[in-house]
Amino acid sequence: MFGFQRRELGISRLLLWLLLLEFWEVGSGQLHYSVLEEAKHGTFVGRIAQDLGLELEELVPRLFRVASKTHGDLLEVNLQNGILFVNSRIDREELCGQSAKCSIHLEVIVDRPLQVFHVDVEVKDINDNPPVFSLREQRLRIAESKQSDSRFPLEGASDADIEENALLTYRLSQNEYFSLDSTNSKQIKRLSLILKKSLDREKTPELNLLLTATDGGKPELTGIVQLLVQVLDVNDNDPEFDQSEYKVSLMENAAKETLVIKLNATDRDEGVNGEVTYSLMSIKPNGRPLFTLDQNNGEVRVNGTLDYEENKFYKIEVQATDKGTPPMAGHCTVWVEILDTNDNFPEVTVTSLSFPIREDTQPSTVIALISVSDLDSGVNGQVTCSLTPQVPFKLVSTFKNYYSLVLDSALDRETVSAYELVVTARDGGSPSLWATASVSVEVADVNDNAPAFAQREYTVFVKENNPPGYHIFTVSAQDADAQENALVSYSLVERRVGDRALSSYVSVHAESGKVYALQPLDHEELELLQFQVSARDAGVPPLGSNVTLQVFVLDENDNAPALLATRAGSAGGTVSELLPRSVGAGHVVAKVRAVDADSGYNAWLSYELQPAAGGSRTLFRVGLYTGEISTTRVLDESDSPRHRLLVLVRDHGEPALTATATVLVSLVESGQAPKASSRALVGPASPEAALVDVNVYLIIAICVVSSLLVLTLLLYTALRCSAMPIEGACAPGKPTLVCSSAVGSWSHSQQRRHRVCSGEGPPKTDLMAFSPSLPPGLNKEEEGERQESGSSHPGQPRQPNPDWRYSASLRAGMHSSVHLEEAGILRAGPGGPDQQWPTVSSATPEPEAGEVSPPVGAGVNSNSWTFKYGPGNPKQSGPEPKKQTQVSFLLRRKGEASQPRQ
Repeated sequence: MFGFQRRELGISRLLLWLLLLEFWEVGSGQLHYSVLEEAKHGTFVGRIAQDLGLELEELVPRLFRVASKTHGDLLEVNLQNGILFVNSRIDREELCGQSAKCSIHLEVIVDRPLQVFHVDVEVKDINDNPPVFSLREQRLRIAESKQSDSRFPLEGASDADIEENALLTYRLSQNEYFSLDSTNSKQIKRLSLILKKSLDREKTPELNLLLTATDGGKPELTGIVQLLVQVLDVNDNDPEFDQSEYKVSLMENAAKETLVIKLNATDRDEGVNGEVTYSLMSIKPNGRPLFTLDQNNGEVRVNGTLDYEENKFYKIEVQATDKGTPPMAGHCTVWVEILDTNDNFPEVTVTSLSFPIREDTQPSTVIALISVSDLDSGVNGQVTCSLTPQVPFKLVSTFKNYYSLVLDSALDRETVSAYELVVTARDGGSPSLWATASVSVEVADVNDNAPAFAQREYTVFVKENNPPGYHIFTVSAQDADAQENALVSYSLVERRVGDRALSSYVSVHAESGKVYALQPLDHEELELLQFQVSARDAGVPPLGSNVTLQVFVLDENDNAPALLATRAGSAGGTVSELLPRSVGAGHVVAKVRAVDADSGYNAWLSYELQPAAGGSRTLFRVGLYTGEISTTRVLDESDSPRHRLLVLVRDHGEPALTATATVLVSLVESGQAPKASSRALVGPASPEAALVDVNVYLIIAICVVSSLLVLTLLLYTALRCSAMPIEGACAPGKPTLVCSSAVGSWSHSQQRRHRVCSGEGPPKTDLMAFSPSLPPGLNKEEEGERQESGSSHPGQPRQPNPDWRYSASLRAGMHSSVHLEEAGILRAGPGGPDQQWPTVSSATPEPEAGEVSPPVGAGVNSNSWTFKYGPGNPKQSGPEPKKQTQVSFLLRRKGEASQPRQ
């Protein structure tokens, strides 16, 4: 095994030696070329293929290629013509630096058979680098005491090129102080400046020179460096004052540290040689230390008390010395003249103060006594006093140099609570001297302001059935007074609410003003609670004011529908009716009547027939909003003789509350039917049943009178409309007030002379339209028309939009427990009296769809509906289709069946 491996190793080594020998024989030749650095791309270097003896057509098949270990991309061979050319930028300084010789070694390789050639391309230098100084400027510091011919070495420039291109010569800019000397020592050139003339820093503190280096290339390149020569100072100048003598005038009794004069001595030297310090030589005549001299800035100041009567002149001798070596000095004299002056200030004394003063103090009251004095004599001692302007006080002179501070006008603490008075005393000297004294006058409060509310009246909305102690509102009154005069307490202004005291309903916290409901409020019992809250301060005597609170109790659906009593009914809401078999479709069997004590949607009632045995639901139906039970078809012999009908009465509250009435209908032959109609209101027995008989006669009388009134109005309207153009619409009539209950629920209506049609045939004579409108003065109108078909094709009202609302004040004014017989407006017609109820329109999310609003405040026999069309409804009428129109219609007389529209 080992022998076999050794034989293979020997054979491999033999082949390797043979291959190296072949390479040596083939590649023993070498070519030399030269190229200038920075040559452009494509510059010709040599015909390498021709020089190597290779045919051009062999270059590609034999895979002719050029390789270099480090710079293979600088040179390239064109395989079409065999020319070696410059491929990219060649920088000799980058390749070889300062080396004198620089070349690129290439290996040319061809295959089939394999051959290797060596090529050296010499890169020749061109003058492409200017001389460069290491610094942009050179600074030299030379003392002005240096002698002529002194030498100062300089740093030379360097050039990246070689040979002649790097041979540098220097020259210096023209000047009168320096020359340039350059010597060669061992191939190193040394530069130095030679001082030709002595320097004077005070004359020439600095010199700016230019040193230029030029190489030997063609064209030659240059480099420049700036030489900044700073001349150093020598202490060769004395300090000098602006003047040799100074004269100064100074007032007597000048305060200590008062500036007398500021001396200034200058030295033309610089640095410490030009820094000057000052000192006093002597002070005459007495030599006392009455003055001081600052040694750094030369300020002469007063150090003692000067008196004109003692000395009128002072002589001060001052010396200025620099800090050079040796130091040099200069001198001057200062003459100080003392002037007489008014040097005593007036004095002000305030006595007999009576502070603070009440704001109700009467004018002319003396507040304080003031005295003034001045130690000077003559005019300098004559003093006059004055007071701060625009204050309700004045000064009254009582004797020489004595004054009284008097109240001049009324005070108001709420406007100004304190005064800072300044009394000024001024003498008659020249210049005049004055002194001031401050007097603080505090104004004491008097209870002259009552507590005040931000508003005279507040409106509060509270839902009924609130918990006891519920916080309703917070009243707050502000008192402009101070301390106890501004301490406000609250209380109720007691009154009777019905037969009960106000304090049984609400209470108010005496300190915070929070109003609480002491018991649950009931909208059906009390819709509006109006009372007053009193705010009273703690002053003596106390002052107070009242504010009115209007608390509207908002309705909640807390009352279920109540069935009205019936004459023929029995307890439990059950009634029996006899129905002849000969009646046709649409015959009214009975009418369920119910009321709801709530308001608005909570009192809007609807009726529906519950499923019962025997197919009664297919034989009978109930009006959704009238409660009328009628037949749906003609009776036949196969119908059961007895039917038990369950009518569910539901309000529209959240959640809805219901009541159930039972109607027992017995089918009899025509001869067995009672002569008088037995239809009656269904409901549990109540105390109201005894009054029904009396109400029937009252209703009949009202119907007769109303019929005459309606007939008159119809004739008047027909005459007016016949006198107008056929194509013109009737103009709106005078607005009338339509009342719906005894407590004054109302809606404003405006009669319109529109012909209300059902789409085909003549107008119906038993239909009257009322268009609700806003009260006069409100610029708003709604127009439109819509009809509801009879009971055979009932117009089902849209479910009320959840966003339907109406104002709490209107809700508080509407009474929902009034049924038809207690109603507002009755209309005469063939079928008996009908009632018009006020309506509230509900919002609809579809602007083009119609909407129906129920009567407000009642759920029984509500024959008035409001239909509202959007601007895109084709049923809209009127000249302005963009406006919404709202029209209220009275339905047909009771019991009359209408044909469905085709």
